[in-house]
Amino acid sequence: MTVKRPLWAETSELMRDYYDTKWGLPEHDDRELFKMLTLELFQSGLSWSTIWKREGAFDVAFAYFDAVKVAKFGRDDFERLMNDVTIIRNRRKIMATINNAKVIQELLKNGETFNNYVWSFVNFEPQRFHLNGKQLPAQTAESKKMAQKMKKDGFQFIGPTTAYSFMTAVGMVNARE
Repeated sequence: MTVKRPLWAETSELMRDYYDTKWGLPEHDDRELFKMLTLELFQSGLSWSTIWKREGAFDVAFAYFDAVKVAKFGRDDFERLMNDVTIIRNRRKIMATINNAKVIQELLKNGETFNNYVWSFVNFEPQRFHLNGKQLPAQTAESKKMAQKMKKDGFQFIGPTTAYSFMTAVGMVNARE
């Protein structure tokens, strides 16, 4: 069986593997969801392949996306990350990641998992998006609502485009051909 991939997924073996094994498949693990949200915000303004090539370095730098550990990152951790040449060293994105881990911890304190929080935006059911040969839109009405609510709840560096990219990456929106 031949897999029909979008053009971006044909740019390298790394991107083909990402598309074939991860992109658009429903994800429900809190750690993986936090990881993908983080990688999506770091990807903002860059190519996805730039981020994906550094996936392992991001795993190590951010304690394998253990939100409990990242929420406890202090000034020394921030400085360590700002000096880590293996990741994208963007002050606002690093600060947002630490902040977002703290918000996830608040959700947990209030009895809500990150999984339930994000999947509630699509009523816990993947939404089907038929591309019909068109490019994936940059944002949707749903991603605008999601970004607005996430910002209200304290998440940082999340806008409608990043929210939609996250939604498609973790399978909340099924845009696979």
